[in-house]
Amino acid sequence: MDGMSGPHVIRGSVALPEAELAWRFSRSSGPGGQHVNTSDSQVELRFDLAHTESLPEVWKERALRRLAGRLVDGVVVVRASEHRSQWRNREAAAVRLTALLAEATAPPPKPRRPTRIPRGINERRLRQKKQRSDTKRGRSGRDWS
Repeated sequence: MDGMSGPHVIRGSVALPEAELAWRFSRSSGPGGQHVNTSDSQVELRFDLAHTESLPEVWKERALRRLAGRLVDGVVVVRASEHRSQWRNREAAAVRLTALLAEATAPPPKPRRPTRIPRGINERRLRQKKQRSDTKRGRSGRDWS
């Protein structure tokens, strides 16, 4: 695992500097046994998306639009409490934040160009359909008198 002190890479050369991340620690409700009541192992990571200088302007606008429901005053909050150790929870929170921002800043997918069905395939389908219809019509017992 990489060191926590360095920047957290989102995509390419764009990374979140440690100075723009705000960490908060509190007691976790998760695993920990007797040690759980004395250690602050839950991690809350805050990143001010609205006022950051580390993201390109286009990415920032795209992320603000896509994460609008998650933001509180332009700040993204990620919590991690699944590990007993604060260090591992810090790593988990950082990974979660970078993944969230990478997804939110990704360019929109190219629009799908509809393809045309070749005429021969359509004709063959209709021909088989007619043949099946004739087979089934031949099974009815009305002409057998």
